[in-house]
Amino acid sequence: MSIINDRLLGIHDDALILQERSLKMRAENIANADTPGYKARVMSFDQAMETALQTKSSSQSGNAGRLMTEDPRQIGGGTSSSIREGFSVPDAPALDGNTVDVDKERVGFTQEAVGYQTTLSFLNSRVSGIKKALSGQ
Repeated sequence: MSIINDRLLGIHDDALILQERSLKMRAENIANADTPGYKARVMSFDQAMETALQTKSSSQSGNAGRLMTEDPRQIGGGTSSSIREGFSVPDAPALDGNTVDVDKERVGFTQEAVGYQTTLSFLNSRVSGIKKALSGQ
């Protein structure tokens, strides 16, 4: 099924998973904005997407006998375990050690939510096109 997904959906299924993960991380940062000592986590979407694409291409080219996974939470899922997360460096650190900049997190959350919605819209139109092709319209 993974090969079918790759051919029909391209990189957009991976992008959706990574965008969801990034949105959750931003939401956790915003939720912990008042937690003393909390370190805001960040993930570079570009690097994560590049890693996912490299993992996908290596699994298609030389690992025919390797167990393929559909979900990054499964054992051996490439898009989850190989992505490096980091901690953000604040412009003005708080006295309590918290590194969350709520304004930056809200802007980042909004930008990533728009990207997520765009990816969903593209996938929706792609699936609609496939349904029309299968029904002969």
